[in-house]
Amino acid sequence: MRISKILLAFLILLGSPSFLWAAPDSAPKPPLPKTVEPEGPRPFGFELFQGHFAKGTFDELNADYVVMPGDRVAVRLWGAHKFDGILDVDAVGNLFLPEVGPVPVAGVKHGDLARLVKEKLQSVFTHNVEIYTNLINTQPVAVFVTGFVARPGRYAGGPTDSVLYYLDQAGGIDPERGSYRNIRVLRNGRILAQVDLYPFILEGALPRPRLEEGDVILVEGRGSVVLAEGQARHQARFEFPATVTVTGEQLQELAAPLHNVSHASIVGTRNGAPYNTYLTLADFRQMALLDGDTVHFHADTPRDTIMVAAAGAIVGASRYPVRKDTRLLELLHHIPVEPELANLQGIHIKRRSVAERQKKALAEALRRLEQSALTATSASVDEANIRVREAELISQFVTKVRAVQPEGTVVVGHGGRLNDIYLEDNDIIVIPAKSDVILISGEVMMPQSVVFREEATVRDYIRVAGGFSDRADRGHILVAKTNGEVLPSGDTRIEPGDQVLILPRFDTKNMQILKDISQILYQIAVATKVVLDL
Repeated sequence: MRISKILLAFLILLGSPSFLWAAPDSAPKPPLPKTVEPEGPRPFGFELFQGHFAKGTFDELNADYVVMPGDRVAVRLWGAHKFDGILDVDAVGNLFLPEVGPVPVAGVKHGDLARLVKEKLQSVFTHNVEIYTNLINTQPVAVFVTGFVARPGRYAGGPTDSVLYYLDQAGGIDPERGSYRNIRVLRNGRILAQVDLYPFILEGALPRPRLEEGDVILVEGRGSVVLAEGQARHQARFEFPATVTVTGEQLQELAAPLHNVSHASIVGTRNGAPYNTYLTLADFRQMALLDGDTVHFHADTPRDTIMVAAAGAIVGASRYPVRKDTRLLELLHHIPVEPELANLQGIHIKRRSVAERQKKALAEALRRLEQSALTATSASVDEANIRVREAELISQFVTKVRAVQPEGTVVVGHGGRLNDIYLEDNDIIVIPAKSDVILISGEVMMPQSVVFREEATVRDYIRVAGGFSDRADRGHILVAKTNGEVLPSGDTRIEPGDQVLILPRFDTKNMQILKDISQILYQIAVATKVVLDL
């Protein structure tokens, strides 16, 4: 029962202001709108059909619009003869002007409409009659959208609306079965236009056939597909005509590998058996690809330089491209610092690979803790209930601790001397600023920062912070040095900028779970220089 109380107290304090480790934001967020996603990687062009083309229809009544039966025209006459009204273009394509007669306008461009009507008017009224015409709206058409689309059906729109508008109305192309490159517009069984969406995506080129009532937009079945991934600007499933031999060069033009790509690996099937190969980019361009192949682009050319950052009390640049065989002391000579502010005794390195190893070690400790909790045996029903509650508390503890991010600190100095180690890519060289403050945290009554005093001991600083809390482990006090070292308080003297860490006490006698929790807390203190207040 003691472990349940300890864990319960710990979990309550996790949400308290005194908890020094910041957990991730757990505030509820509004749910994102759901979209239909394809199975596996997206096909190239999938983002086209998200409802944006279908938001509205646009008749585009510009000068090139061609008048057709059903359109409506505003006509105004003034002078010797007056008229003001709206006339329809009849079924045979005529506009009937009062006292003038029919004017054939079907097939006439909007820009030529006024001139044509005026010529007809002047053949009847030769003097003192002016005319104004304006096409105010077009006749809507209904187009069938079928084939491999999400919602085949009959959709209304304008005769000059694009194929994209009608496809979007139908829910877009089926990402698993439909073709983005073989879309046909049919009229009376004949091909009016052939649409390939790749030129539209890459260059903005799109056929714009004028649609009529009863036209059909047919999305054919998907062609051959090759997946491009890795270091490429466009990572997607690319489609090619099934009747065409696809080469690596064709895929490369679409996928646009990054400039540093040197090789490509191909995984697929040949003659019914698994197939994979690894080629230079030059050889890959000549290779024939098959439906279902996966191509991964690699940058395997060895680099001569790495990127190293500097942080803290520095001036000037904070990032340095250096040779990959550069050592710490060599680069330090080129990093300008604030001479009065920089603490050269506290130099240390934050290294990504070390942080990853610390994270793995912490994850392994958490796994053992969970295993101990879940496999604990019970001698009675009451004890079993206690074990269930303990398992729930430990699960919450593990969830919180998994969010801890180790710093990956590499201690490169001791006793005023720096080890001249090789640098790694993405290293951060930390040159801390000088500080006259000592931070006391963990199991004290009032965690706080106090000014360094030469004669003060660890106990003196703890006393200034209100003394030990009733959960403090007085025999395990750590001191985090400015150079990244974390040492027992008995093995070091307090220096300006140090942090005193007082760990919590556990009665670990014959209780493996509490031993595991204690070990995890020590790991966190070393990896992050933070003590969890329990």
